[in-house]
Amino acid sequence: MIRRFATSLAVLVGIVSVSQDPLQAASHTNVIIVYADDLGNGDLGCYGHPQFRTPNIDRMAAEGARLTNFYSTAPNCTPSRTALNTGRYQFRSGLTNVLNPDSRIGIADSELTLGEAFKQAGYATACIGKWHLGHLSQFNPTRHGYDSYFGILYSNDMHPVELYNGEKRVEYPVQQATLTKVYTEKSIAFIRANKEKPFFLYLAHAMPHKPLAASEHFYKKSKAGLYGDAVNELDWSVGQVFKALKDEGLDGNTLVFFSSDNGPWYGGRTGGLRGMKGTTFEGGIRVPLIARWPGRIAAGKVSAEPAFICDLYTTALKAANLAIPSDRIIDGKDIMPLLASNAKSPHKAIFSYHAGEIRTVRSGKWKLHVASADVGGLEKRVFKPEDEWVDPRRPDGVSIIAPIEGQAHPSRYPGVRTGDTFESLALFDLDSDPAEQHNVAAKYPEVVEQLKQHYLAIKATEPQGTR
Repeated sequence: MIRRFATSLAVLVGIVSVSQDPLQAASHTNVIIVYADDLGNGDLGCYGHPQFRTPNIDRMAAEGARLTNFYSTAPNCTPSRTALNTGRYQFRSGLTNVLNPDSRIGIADSELTLGEAFKQAGYATACIGKWHLGHLSQFNPTRHGYDSYFGILYSNDMHPVELYNGEKRVEYPVQQATLTKVYTEKSIAFIRANKEKPFFLYLAHAMPHKPLAASEHFYKKSKAGLYGDAVNELDWSVGQVFKALKDEGLDGNTLVFFSSDNGPWYGGRTGGLRGMKGTTFEGGIRVPLIARWPGRIAAGKVSAEPAFICDLYTTALKAANLAIPSDRIIDGKDIMPLLASNAKSPHKAIFSYHAGEIRTVRSGKWKLHVASADVGGLEKRVFKPEDEWVDPRRPDGVSIIAPIEGQAHPSRYPGVRTGDTFESLALFDLDSDPAEQHNVAAKYPEVVEQLKQHYLAIKATEPQGTR
């Protein structure tokens, strides 16, 4: 407790840049981050999906900015959520692998989450949805800067699936078909309850992570399968959030981000990229990023400059006129110039991390794989539609309640499966070869060496013993 107080006090000194009155809502910037789970780079209408209907998210992009080379720091849940919440690569906090209900670790007290940064500045804060940074009491969002929490503490396919309000279990078994609806209602209630003061809302949806589910109003309505139903309801949720902001007169001073934690699982779409969730090919780590802030972000802006999930931390704090912590390495940069102008990426290199080590380096148009990208062998698992297959994460009628039919078959591989194979040091030109088909490392040894230097530089900052 003493260590936590000392850490918080030290950070507080450096986090608030100006004296603020939290009751004057109009003079502050509210921030909302909507974080989908396993939503692919090609799963939205504005990113080219031919079937999924996402008019609200598409409108958000039309009224704001959309990035087409935006990255997670990992192709799975816990590491990417750690990076989002801390603005730091996950190896800096030790959460490099996916946590499960048997895990005894979680987000460290020494980390400064977005919730803590905003709360210390006088903001009301809420985390609604998936946390996945530790399920034990000491790791609960309410002990890491969030005034309130409502959601599932890890993935919705991990047993037991339990819904929490703060540190109290309030529903078991969970009716998964109601999750998007309930999370949306809780978010709207939070917005309305805090309309007179600044707020930060982290809305981390369960969908379209498996098992897929949608409420009665959306179930079997998309004509694009259960995945399409879930995405349609996710889009509805975004529309409801914007409606609440407009109804309460908060639309003009609220910055809203929409993104995903990693690439898609079976049934999703990468938008023509190689790989899927669980791999560090583009399909596993490139995700949508849409930002809207009327009057501050250019409407209809599209940028192909590389950026990544840690940037939301820094950009959100700067937008709220809060200083960036100076007592630790913050990997995220302010990407507001990308969203509002024709600025170039603030990053010399962006890295992905998987299975305990750095896997890729992205710099400009180049991407270097420093180790095998397909860690789990997902590209090698070829299924035909007629093949018998039982999803090990299927609904079991007790701990997971979701539609039994409609769960995506692995024959519906979301990304490109072809391309050169390699074990390490494979170079791809993503401008001419976004699907990572042709390894050109032998042709451009000087580029390989440049990217290797970026890799060695970040590797040197890893804590001792990191794997």
